[in-house]
Amino acid sequence: MRAPAIRGLGLLSGTGPGAGPAPIWTLARPERAGDRFRRATRECLLALAAVDAMLEDGKAPREAIAGDGTALFYVTAAAYGASNREFIERRGGVMHFAYTAPAVVPAEVAIEFGVTGAYGILIGGAPSTLRAIDQAARLLDEGRCDRALLLVVEIFEECGDLYARHRRFTRWPLVETAACLWLERGDGELRFESARDGRRAPAPPGGGERFAAGPLADLCEWRDRATGGPIELSGRWRDEHARLHWSTERSHARGTRGVIRRSAR
Repeated sequence: MRAPAIRGLGLLSGTGPGAGPAPIWTLARPERAGDRFRRATRECLLALAAVDAMLEDGKAPREAIAGDGTALFYVTAAAYGASNREFIERRGGVMHFAYTAPAVVPAEVAIEFGVTGAYGILIGGAPSTLRAIDQAARLLDEGRCDRALLLVVEIFEECGDLYARHRRFTRWPLVETAACLWLERGDGELRFESARDGRRAPAPPGGGERFAAGPLADLCEWRDRATGGPIELSGRWRDEHARLHWSTERSHARGTRGVIRRSAR
């Protein structure tokens, strides 16, 4: 299948060191003007900030992604846990039931930036993100959209005590991440592979676990190195191992090698 071109990539990453039995590198709640955002969840505001960073990287106004020519994919494994826990436990404040659905995050992005094209939501870890890139490439290759946005948000702080009960999440930090990738039609080849082998995921590269956001963090690092050549992205979630081979002819257009913003409380 034809590989898409990268127009822009914005990534917000928590920084350490984290504290507690399950160290978490947190992202602060972004401030956004407007009464509509007063009750918005942290994951929604982070998603909007990731799109802002992507537009900055692509040197484009927000109007460039508006309309029905833009497809929107959203991937997460954990971002909806915080709002669901607050709604169930009623831990101060008022959490509206609508905000407990994973779909609220891409919905806020679609409303704020006027995105009205095809959309998809994938729940899972890194293989789901690679699968979303593959699906976005298919839409572009078939002419069903002019551009595709891939949005990933992972937050952990609100459920930190729950993660601490699992030994895996006490061995390395959980890194809160919000990222958005802008894809357009390109040249070259994209190949997605997935298999289930029953093996557990190894230690995450770089010492931190990002769940679904791992592949976009790896892609951002690849762009920062500016080495050229094909991209090999891979990820494991539970017993699934996925790999994406992405040849890079015209795969980078007009961006500035990825906007990375790190924020910690």
